[in-house]
Amino acid sequence: QVPLVESGGGLVQAGGSLRLSCAASGRMFMAYTMGWFRQAPGKEREFVAAITGSGGSTNYADSVKARFTISRDTAKNTVYLQMNSLKPEDTAVYTCAAARPGGQYNIWGQGTQVTVSS
Repeated sequence: QVPLVESGGGLVQAGGSLRLSCAASGRMFMAYTMGWFRQAPGKEREFVAAITGSGGSTNYADSVKARFTISRDTAKNTVYLQMNSLKPEDTAVYTCAAARPGGQYNIWGQGTQVTVSS
């Protein structure tokens, strides 16, 4: 069973919105810090946003602040990334990842493609 499964990617026009979901298998993930990363063609993977296990703390890359919101629903074992005011430069494969408290991200999903047209 794949531990992390992303969904919600797609094609959207600039200025539009998408909501990505990351469904985790196993209640243990609700204690983990969950993060979203992205990788555009020809570029290295970069951090987008993260949320702690309690949901009390979030962190964002400067490039997405005020446009993206990360959240989690413990009842559904799911983490979300709400993306608003999308720009063509947001085009990338978005992947969610999990880290034990105080640890490194070492559990990764398979990714979902987001394409923003101008």
